[in-house]
Amino acid sequence: MPQAAVGVSAPTIELKGTDGASYALNQALARGPVLAAFFKVSCPTCQFTFPFLERLHAQWGNNGVTVWGISQDDARDTRAFASKFGITFPLLVDDPPYRVCRQYDVKFTPTLFLIGADGQIELASEGFAKRDLLEIQRRLANRLGVEPPPLFRPGERVPEFKPG
Repeated sequence: MPQAAVGVSAPTIELKGTDGASYALNQALARGPVLAAFFKVSCPTCQFTFPFLERLHAQWGNNGVTVWGISQDDARDTRAFASKFGITFPLLVDDPPYRVCRQYDVKFTPTLFLIGADGQIELASEGFAKRDLLEIQRRLANRLGVEPPPLFRPGERVPEFKPG
């Protein structure tokens, strides 16, 4: 039964990362908000989206914000994805039967959840939505009381939406 929706407590996440470490949502939330991005390595929209998530990680990762990719693929393929797309934030593996993906009711990839430090889901987004990424960035900047730096580079062609 899906338990993830905006305004409710986020379901538990306890997974191994591609680095072999264990990751738990409750521990990450002790440091601040968590952006959980569910993906598949073969998904073209995920491949397009994750470099922008890497930018968010670069902007806010040293300020108490955790960014996690949650992969529906094995660790080897997920590490290759990280290498190819320059991803440095932790990538966690949700092996079959995809318990965490089911708890979050992931139907499309990528699916993003911004989870506040209080454990409540603040924002959910499917596919690539430029507006949602900017809203995530705005909320993280507001938390720190700063103006967000540009997320998209001048001349970069960024569509408003790409379905997952």
